[in-house]
Amino acid sequence: MAKVLLEHVTKQFPGATMAVDGVSLEIEDQEFLVLVGPSGCGKSTTLRLIAGLEACTSGVIRIGARDVTSVAPKDRDIAMVFQNYALYPHMSVYRNLSFGLTLRLNRKFGGGVIGRGLSKIFQPQRAGESVQLRAEIDNKVRQTALRLGIEHLLDRKPHQLSGGERQRVALGRAIVRNPAAFLFDEPLSNLDAKLRQQMRVELKRLHRDLDATMIYVTHDQVEAMTLGDRVAVMNDGRILQVGSPLEIYQQPANLFVAKFIGSVPINLCPGTVRRSSDRVRFDGRFQIEWRAESPGFKRLGGLFEAGQSELKVVMGFRAEDVRVSGEEGSFEVEVTEIDRLGESTMIHSRVCGHNVDGPEDDNLKKTGSTDETVLVRLDPDAKLVSGDRVNLMVDSGRVMWFEPVSGENLLKEQK
Repeated sequence: MAKVLLEHVTKQFPGATMAVDGVSLEIEDQEFLVLVGPSGCGKSTTLRLIAGLEACTSGVIRIGARDVTSVAPKDRDIAMVFQNYALYPHMSVYRNLSFGLTLRLNRKFGGGVIGRGLSKIFQPQRAGESVQLRAEIDNKVRQTALRLGIEHLLDRKPHQLSGGERQRVALGRAIVRNPAAFLFDEPLSNLDAKLRQQMRVELKRLHRDLDATMIYVTHDQVEAMTLGDRVAVMNDGRILQVGSPLEIYQQPANLFVAKFIGSVPINLCPGTVRRSSDRVRFDGRFQIEWRAESPGFKRLGGLFEAGQSELKVVMGFRAEDVRVSGEEGSFEVEVTEIDRLGESTMIHSRVCGHNVDGPEDDNLKKTGSTDETVLVRLDPDAKLVSGDRVNLMVDSGRVMWFEPVSGENLLKEQK
């Protein structure tokens, strides 16, 4: 396996479309890195650049110690698994698994039936080597099939397989090659929800068993959070943040990352935060006040520059960082919808008598933060119905603060 390094990689298509814009990224040896972002953000193009299926406009790509920027795909020592499996329909599972290795072997010994025949006639000593290598290929194929649980499918054709079985064959075809890096382009998107979950577990197990370098592209942030050792969030051809799944979730670099990551949308509220000697107050569509003895008070001081007492912000907090409480500093909401999810209850609520005191700029409109719904995740047995009015308290230590124009996280470095 090997480290993969991208240095200022750019891909511009004809018509001035900038698909990848100066991406620099280092994937460590044996690391599982996930590229995640919305459709059209450039993540699949980045993967194709690593594979050599697209040529860089500028920049350098290294796999291990080699500069492979201008190297043909077949010589980059990578294996790629596609969304549509890309299996040969006329070949059996066994032949699909062994095809790449057999092709490489045939090239070594002259290629084709005639080449192999001439090799036996004029180079009998190499015939023995060929037989030995074919036996090794057979062993690799059968061991891989056993590992993936498809050993009983080796004689079948792809049209006789289910979606999950086809995906395992596609994975097996990559595994038998023992490449320097594995590349995955949304390989689970055609599977149903239960099978996707099962395959995510198997991919993590494979990564652990193979000690492999894996780069995985997806638009599904749940896949990104569950699979990756690190996650790289992309938008408009650029990488906005790279970090562990927990870091990306709890410390998003900006509004886009905060909004994109999370199976439940983050609550975002524009407003003004004001500081006095013994308290900090947020005024937006609801009001929250933290006194000097509050757990998050000291951290809030990092929002203000010297002599500054007022700041326009976007406050963000996750649904699980809110609780029902009537204590001082809470705000009242009316329950509008209730989702009983089994493991938890998701409450959709509307702030009662809110007073919007915040900027309305393009950045906020893009992230949808002007939505006035407050989402709250409660215990599964929460006794609430639509129309109920309750008071909510936000965990002051988990609140995020964003600059409303640039969208940058104002306290990311202080966390």
